Amino acid sequence: MQFSVRLSLCLLGFLLVSLFPQPAWGQVSSPRRFRAKILSPTKLHVSWKEPKGEFESYKVVYSTRPEPEVAAWSQLKTNSVPSSRDDRRSELTVDVSRGHAPCCGEQREIEVSKQEAKLLIDDFDPSKEYNFQVVAVSGGQQSKPLQAKHEAQQSGVEMVQSQQRRDGGVTEDNNEISEAEDEFMCKTPAISDIVILVDGSWSIGRINFRLVRTFLENLVRAFSVEFDKTRIGLAQYSGDPRIEWHLNAHTTKEAVIEAVKNLPYKGGNTLTGLALTFILETSFKPEAGSRPGVPKIGILITDGKSQDDVIPPARSLREAGIELFAIGVKNADENELKAIASPPEETHVYNVADFSVMSDIVESLTKTVCDRVEQLDKQIKVGGEPAPPPGSVAPPRDLVTSDITARSFRVTWTRAPGQVEKYRVVYYPASGGQPEEKVVQGTESSVELNYLNSLTEYQVAVFAVYRTSASSALRGSATTLALPMVNDLELFDISHSTMRVRWKMAAGASGYMILYAPLTGGEPEDEKEVKVEDSVNEVELEVLTPATEYTVTVYALYGEEASDPMTSQQTTLPLTPARNLRFSDVDHSSSWLTWDSASRKAKGYRIMYVKTDGVQTNEVDVGRVTTWLLRNLTSLTEYTVGVFAVYDEGQAEAATDSFTTKTVPDPLGLRSSDVSTDSFRVSWQHPASDVVLYRLTWTATDGGHSDEVLVNGNINTYVIKGLSPLTEYEVLLAAIYANEAESDEVAVVESTVEKTTTVATTTTTTATPRFGFRNMRIDEETTFSMRVAWQPTDTRNVRHYRLSYVSAKGDRAEEQRTVPTGQNSLVLQPLLSDTEYKIAVTPVYPDGDGPPAVRMGRTLPLSAPKNLRVSEEWYNRFRISWDVPPSPTMGYRVVYQPVSAPGPALETFVGEDVNTMLIVNLLSGTEYSVRVIASYTTGSSEALSGRAKTLYLGVTGLNAYQVKMNSICAQWQPHRHASSYRVLMESLLNGQKQETKLSGGANRHCFNNLKANTQYKMSVHAQLQDGTDGPAVTITERTLPVPTPKPTAPPTTTPLPTIPAAKEVCKAAKADLVFLVDGSWSIGDENFLKIIRFLYSTTGALDGIGPDGTQVAIAQFSDDARTEFKLNSYSDKERLLDAINRIAYKGGNTKTGRAIQHVKENIFTAEGGVRRGIPNVLVVLTDGRSQDDVNKVSKEMQMEGYIVFAIGFADADYGELVSIASKPSDRHVFFVDDLDAFTKIEEKLVTFVCEAATATCPSVPMSGSTTPGFRMMELFGLVENRYGSVAGVSMVPGTFNTFPCFHLHSDAFLVQPTRYVHPEGLPSDYTITLLFRLLPDTPEEPFALWEVLDKNNEPLVGVILDNGGKTLTFFNNDYKGEFQTVTFEGPEIKKLFYGSFHKLHIAISKTSAKVVIDCSAAAEKSINAAGNITIDGLEVLGRMVRSRGNKDNSAPFQLQIFDIVCSTSWAGRDKCCELPGLRKEADCPAMPKACTCTQDSKGPPGTAGPPGGPGIRGARGNRGEPGPVGPTGPVGDAGVPGPQGPQGLQGHSGRSIIGPPGGQGEQGQKGEAGQQGTQGLAGRLGGPGRDGPAGSRGLPGKDGPPGRPGPSGTIGTPGGPGAQGNTGPSGKQGDLGPSGVPGSKGERGERGDLQSTSSVQAIARQVCEQLIQSHMARYNSILTHVPSPPVSIRTVPGPPGEPGRQGTPGTQGEQGPSGRPGFPGQNGQNGQPGERGQLGEKGEKGPQGVGVQGPRGPPGPPGAQGQGRPGSQGSSGRPGNPGSSGRPGVPGPVGSAGPPGYCDQNSCVGYNVGVQLPPNVFQNYGEAEEDDPYRYYEPNYPAPRPVAPDDPALQQDDAAVHRVSRSLEGGGERVGPTRRLKRAAKTPPGLI
Repeated sequence: MQFSVRLSLCLLGFLLVSLFPQPAWGQVSSPRRFRAKILSPTKLHVSWKEPKGEFESYKVVYSTRPEPEVAAWSQLKTNSVPSSRDDRRSELTVDVSRGHAPCCGEQREIEVSKQEAKLLIDDFDPSKEYNFQVVAVSGGQQSKPLQAKHEAQQSGVEMVQSQQRRDGGVTEDNNEISEAEDEFMCKTPAISDIVILVDGSWSIGRINFRLVRTFLENLVRAFSVEFDKTRIGLAQYSGDPRIEWHLNAHTTKEAVIEAVKNLPYKGGNTLTGLALTFILETSFKPEAGSRPGVPKIGILITDGKSQDDVIPPARSLREAGIELFAIGVKNADENELKAIASPPEETHVYNVADFSVMSDIVESLTKTVCDRVEQLDKQIKVGGEPAPPPGSVAPPRDLVTSDITARSFRVTWTRAPGQVEKYRVVYYPASGGQPEEKVVQGTESSVELNYLNSLTEYQVAVFAVYRTSASSALRGSATTLALPMVNDLELFDISHSTMRVRWKMAAGASGYMILYAPLTGGEPEDEKEVKVEDSVNEVELEVLTPATEYTVTVYALYGEEASDPMTSQQTTLPLTPARNLRFSDVDHSSSWLTWDSASRKAKGYRIMYVKTDGVQTNEVDVGRVTTWLLRNLTSLTEYTVGVFAVYDEGQAEAATDSFTTKTVPDPLGLRSSDVSTDSFRVSWQHPASDVVLYRLTWTATDGGHSDEVLVNGNINTYVIKGLSPLTEYEVLLAAIYANEAESDEVAVVESTVEKTTTVATTTTTTATPRFGFRNMRIDEETTFSMRVAWQPTDTRNVRHYRLSYVSAKGDRAEEQRTVPTGQNSLVLQPLLSDTEYKIAVTPVYPDGDGPPAVRMGRTLPLSAPKNLRVSEEWYNRFRISWDVPPSPTMGYRVVYQPVSAPGPALETFVGEDVNTMLIVNLLSGTEYSVRVIASYTTGSSEALSGRAKTLYLGVTGLNAYQVKMNSICAQWQPHRHASSYRVLMESLLNGQKQETKLSGGANRHCFNNLKANTQYKMSVHAQLQDGTDGPAVTITERTLPVPTPKPTAPPTTTPLPTIPAAKEVCKAAKADLVFLVDGSWSIGDENFLKIIRFLYSTTGALDGIGPDGTQVAIAQFSDDARTEFKLNSYSDKERLLDAINRIAYKGGNTKTGRAIQHVKENIFTAEGGVRRGIPNVLVVLTDGRSQDDVNKVSKEMQMEGYIVFAIGFADADYGELVSIASKPSDRHVFFVDDLDAFTKIEEKLVTFVCEAATATCPSVPMSGSTTPGFRMMELFGLVENRYGSVAGVSMVPGTFNTFPCFHLHSDAFLVQPTRYVHPEGLPSDYTITLLFRLLPDTPEEPFALWEVLDKNNEPLVGVILDNGGKTLTFFNNDYKGEFQTVTFEGPEIKKLFYGSFHKLHIAISKTSAKVVIDCSAAAEKSINAAGNITIDGLEVLGRMVRSRGNKDNSAPFQLQIFDIVCSTSWAGRDKCCELPGLRKEADCPAMPKACTCTQDSKGPPGTAGPPGGPGIRGARGNRGEPGPVGPTGPVGDAGVPGPQGPQGLQGHSGRSIIGPPGGQGEQGQKGEAGQQGTQGLAGRLGGPGRDGPAGSRGLPGKDGPPGRPGPSGTIGTPGGPGAQGNTGPSGKQGDLGPSGVPGSKGERGERGDLQSTSSVQAIARQVCEQLIQSHMARYNSILTHVPSPPVSIRTVPGPPGEPGRQGTPGTQGEQGPSGRPGFPGQNGQNGQPGERGQLGEKGEKGPQGVGVQGPRGPPGPPGAQGQGRPGSQGSSGRPGNPGSSGRPGVPGPVGSAGPPGYCDQNSCVGYNVGVQLPPNVFQNYGEAEEDDPYRYYEPNYPAPRPVAPDDPALQQDDAAVHRVSRSLEGGGERVGPTRRLKRAAKTPPGLI
């Protein structure tokens, strides 16, 4: 009773609601996506998504209902027949607009703000059902309500509606919607054809697709499905549609339901329009089961908005009489559903909120479909809409596409029969996209399709539309052309911040886009974009970075599309630096700097200077001046100076140089005056303005204490008082400067006068002594000599001087020397080292001796070098440095021996001016003992000892992995400086070895073909670029044993492996085919297997494999390329396919350019199996952008006639693929998203490859693209690098000097077998192109420019010139085998015989022979179609017509071009660019070698080549590695002089820039006199003798004859300028160098252009300046505080000079018996100077040399016997120690200036110290260098030799060695000769 009352109340509520008006629903969009979530037993959170468009707030109405009432309310709704679409949403909604009031419970209305879109119900009752309506409100309008229901959480009654889960309606067990209890059945007798179109896109999901299956199953159950009743077909779609089953596939309901249950989920995009067109053309066809006269129903189920247009396809279906129903779920677009469905939309459009409630609309849908079927059946039967009779509806025929461009093509067809009202043309991209259509009148049969995408295949369908129906489609396809791209891209007018871009316009372009960015080191945001209009073809790029290489890419724009890119690279100029830095007025504390101005744009200059052995940098900005005075410098200090030009963009490279300040000057003009008995005055001149004090010291010469006083610096006179009468005093004066430097002392000797005494009238005067000299001093001390000098004062009266000396110990007899009056100094030698001598000088007067002067002097000790330091440790070398001893040495002996590894001790010698040495060829990771011993004329010093260790050149982390039965793999951590690895595998069982070499980027390798269960030792050696081999790092590993075989299974028949069948298109293929496969790490093992399968499938499509068919080779590449097998490796398909399956994955980086070069140089060769005349095809597969340059080698391949296909996948760069592949790109470039898509392109690739291989004419490069034809010049060997091997041919200039031309002499007779030139014969249509000229000696008789002979030497086809009759004849055999000739004559033909170059085209077609001369038609005659030729004969050039048998001879003429093009239109397209009178630069490509001056000699490293063109605004790739060496740049004007470099020694004789020997040319006219040849290199000097054991010192003997010359010392730093020696006689002229390799015999050549020597010198000068600039880069590290190892400027000289002639060695003096020496004779005269060296080439003037003055040269030979009497014979002493090696001879005088010269880059690089030293090559301590600056270092000291085991040098202990800090070398104190040792500084007591 209670239930009935509540039901009555509900009905009353419905009535009330219907009586009251509802608020207006305007254009406000509805909220979306209602969600409810239970937060707690009392809280419910509901939310929704805001609507689209404008609104102000929300109104939420919700009501509650107890659970028992749900069934009744639901039953009420279910039983009511819906009258509108809104009643059919789902049972989750409550439609208050139709009167469904929430009765029998609470109802609440809540306003919610626009920002909230959510509501929290705090009094939630889980036992009640909640009904919600959410309305968006805007002003007075409301949206349609979003309606939803939240069910009660527990049920007490059974609901009639679908039993759903409380949380959303999906059961937990099977996720399916259960069927309704009362199923509707369509019981109409009418039959129908129903096609269901199901959306299978990704947005549905697999779980929801199960619900779709259940919905379809319920839908099918409602109909009587039988073959003669209702038929149901189904199609599923996403990105592309597919038929799941046709209408006639299943004949029972059970079969259809089973098919629905097994319906697979497709996945993909949502292209509904394409799917509607698909079912129209596929499903509703008789062949698919569609029946005429039967109602046709289409039901679409979709969950989202279509990605293409649905309106035209839906209209076509409706016009074809198909009733359409549209069901939208969840996110479907309601407007789109309405546009698809048939009217009325109230009954044909359904939209539900979720898949879980789809079953709720099954009954309504099936009822509506059933009713419509019955209505349509009646209409058909009563003739309301009669179906067209069979045969009256027919499609059009003969679809033809034409006028194809990049954006359009025309479609033409043959009209359909009958009364066709219209034709509907539907077209869409074959790869997917929005279909479009055009409709034309029925009288039309053609339409142009416009606004298409370029390079896109379009599917076209043409329907004939009749009054009541439409025909099936006439289908076809066409591919649009590629968009025209820009040409002739040029970068010019390049400055440091701008460059201009110019290109040739592309036809039809709407504009252009220019992308430019730095080539390396830039960020993605660095890429800039410029767009210009279609009328602009020149743009200036601004705000560029100086000295930066930019890549510039230009696209032609066509609306939203862009063409393929055209790319080029150029480098902006560096900021112009200051030049020609010079120093002047250098003194002890200042120097003037002067430099040349850099540029007007420079806003100033910055000077940075630093002490070369210091670290503190001084900096000063000087503005826009070009001269500056550096002040407050330190004396005797070398400064390095850099001058930077400063610009707004930054500062330029520095102009750098060095200078050394002078020593502080001594006081000048010290003199005495005002002498009295107890005083005298001394006076002097100020040496400089910065003297602070003078130190004045005086001492009595006969002994006594010294007195000293400090005098203020502004005083220059002082009176010395308090002296003793009649006493000689020595006065010393030194200047003290502001920086506490003290000058050498200057001295003066003065005597006080006698004191006069007066007694009474008698005056007594003491006689004044006569002093014959004064200022006696001792200086220039060495270990064996010293010099005594004095200042004569009474030369008129003194007869001579007597000098005596004796050791202070008195252990030697006193010796005396007599010195004539005119001489005031004497060198005493030989003396004992480290010995004090007492020396007296006495003036001898006629009447007796004057007073003597006595001084003490000491010879220098045999000092050892000090402070041994180690730097620049490397893997095979280190540098040692030491401080030189104060005593002048003869050189240094360096002994080194490994102590941590076995090895011999080695020794070598360096000169006395060397204090650093790079020891090379050492063991890696080894500690060495090093000893440095100074050699003196009197013996050797103690050893300076230490230890040093080389870096460890070994890999780390070596371990094995993937150990298998027959293979072992190993991996390791790469060594940062390894350029390669040598990996060895050695069996410990039998010693068998495998060895391989890997690139430096590899870190793993696998060895195969090993024996099972065997122990192996794997060793890895890291190698440097110079070949240094590191120590072996070794592991041992055992292969797996052979597994125990399983029990023998019963024999089964194993089918033989299936070899793929050849494709029809490949049956006649004949090519040399190479696959180049990317094996980099980015591929991965799994994908590499897919590549192997692709190679297997593609290769399997070929027919004949081997020499008579197609040859296949495969190479795999990463860092380097590996040939898997060559072209001639396999001659049958089975072995080839087996080899493909065995290819192992390589791994590494992606170096595509290097790999293509490898294929060209190692596979497409005779050794690799390449055949002549056979197409060469290369297929490149890669997944990424190359890390090196691909453009250069790819262009070379294309220009040389290779057919290149490029296949890219994954991250490959499309622009780079275009650069690699041949043209056109649409035929040679393929791109797929992943390797699984290979199958999509395999068919097309195989077709294109086989078409290229089966063509009679191979593709050859012509005018920038590939054209079928033959390059006959190459086939006959008439190319620059091969003609030298062809007899009777010489190369001469052609129409332009850059075009090579070949002179065929009378004995040439060039012959090639026809099978090599035309292996498939000649095509039916072709053009013969010849550029030639006849010569004065060309005979009058006829001769064949070219002809083909059979094996009997009978002519088959050819071109004949009759020089006498002035006619041109062409002949061949026609298709009947009959011989036919056509002869041309007339004025145009006679041009050919006048001796000039002419271009001849003979176009041969099936009907005529046309002659074109110089690109102008001359004549045309009819001929019959030609038959083919035999390939068993020969092809000949220049053969005389009357030649017979073996007496063949040829006519002389010159031939520049000979091509056969497989087209008759070539003559009309050729522009005769080779003829000067017809060449138009705007229409012609650049001439060969234009602007590149490519030479065979190796040029300097070129800039990195351009990468492949980037995709449009694609992501930047990884940084690339440096490009390969590029061609030599063009010869330009001589550049400005470079910065002045340090003076080096004379260089080796340079070598000209000479290419490889060419063929001998004709004898030319007499040329100008050549330059004088350079002297040949001198032979290597022999090594020095080894020091003998030391003996006790004997008494010094007399001077012996000169010893043998010592070993050649290392090239040291330039010393200070020595005294000018006597000019020696002129040296002999040097011998001429060896002559070059003679070329082959040539004929007389025409006179060539004279080449300016200045241009050659300019090239070489630029090369050398680059090398010198690299040396200067190390100064930057000084100026920018970048630490660097000790490489002193003084110890890095320039390239070694050319060695002078070896002087005649003196004979070895015998050891004489020691005796008491007699009185010495006078000094001998200077020895004869050496022969004058050959005039050297004049170099740039260098700055003043740096370094201290060298030691005094050795004494000359003994002079004549002196005046003294001989001493008595002394006792015989023991033999002295064997003498050490003789000192090097004194350098000869500087030769006079030679003629200007130039250097060759090989000479510059070939010697070290001429290696390039960039500023970042110096290693960091604790880590190794990034690069090896001494890679090409050649030691310039004698080769080391073994040391005897008992050598004393090996017996000394090693001392600690100092590891130098990071400062410039040479920081140690340099000791040089001084005139007087300075006294210790004293604290000034005060100023006087």
